[in-house]
Amino acid sequence: MVNGKGFILVLALVALVIGSFSMFTVSQWEKAIMFRLGEIREADFKPGLHFKIPFINNVRKFDARILTLDVEPERFLTAEKKNVIVDSFVMWRVADVTRYYTAVSGDERHARLRLEQIIKDGMRGQFSKRTINEVVSGERDEIMRALTAESNEQAQEIGIAIADVRIKRIDLPAEVSNSVYRRMQAERARVAKEFRSRGFEEAEKIRADADRKRQVIIAEAYRDAEQVRGEGDATAAEIYAKAYGKDKEFYNFHRSMEAYRASLGGSGDMMLLSPDSEFFRYFGKAGN
Repeated sequence: MVNGKGFILVLALVALVIGSFSMFTVSQWEKAIMFRLGEIREADFKPGLHFKIPFINNVRKFDARILTLDVEPERFLTAEKKNVIVDSFVMWRVADVTRYYTAVSGDERHARLRLEQIIKDGMRGQFSKRTINEVVSGERDEIMRALTAESNEQAQEIGIAIADVRIKRIDLPAEVSNSVYRRMQAERARVAKEFRSRGFEEAEKIRADADRKRQVIIAEAYRDAEQVRGEGDATAAEIYAKAYGKDKEFYNFHRSMEAYRASLGGSGDMMLLSPDSEFFRYFGKAGN
């Protein structure tokens, strides 16, 4: 009886062991391949619990999350045959696990080496088509977009999908920096001079237009003043004429008084005239 219970216990234990070797789980962030005696039988399992034949099938799992590869800084030649030192990184993941295993034996270190070479080859092609000025300040975003597209197409051959290629920095070798900075400084000076010339030209146009408007305003003001002055003189003459017609003697007297005031009003004025001249006709008549 005891031997029977022990046998059943052994069978249960063996069944439990075999059952544990018959099951495997795949997480959401993993990709798995099932082999049968070293030959790939199935891949791309969905997350969850799966079964296999113990001791005949074996399973390998790979991290399918986005990984980061820091590419070693490298020198590249521009279209001007000048060296630039580029520091970059790549964001990638395993997309086709079967192709990934076939191409690099599922070795992440080997995959990183292949991926780094793809990125460097792509950069070499991109930088060789551009000048230093375009590379440093003008077309960096365009370079990264082109690198991502080209590298992703090549990386698919080893089962990898590239999410992004980023250039962290672009440095110039010491022997190139000074000449490039001088050239950029000269270019900025040329642009500044051009802007100043345009500014001077616009200033002259504005100044000439302001002077023209000033002359027009002055001429119009003078015209209006002369018109008002003429109207005033005409009105005064009309008033004088009416006054002369009403009382000729008073009008002559008033005009003589105005003449006396204008001629003898200043201190130290001296006039040599005959006392009986017409100018003094109203002098001496105060008592009359």
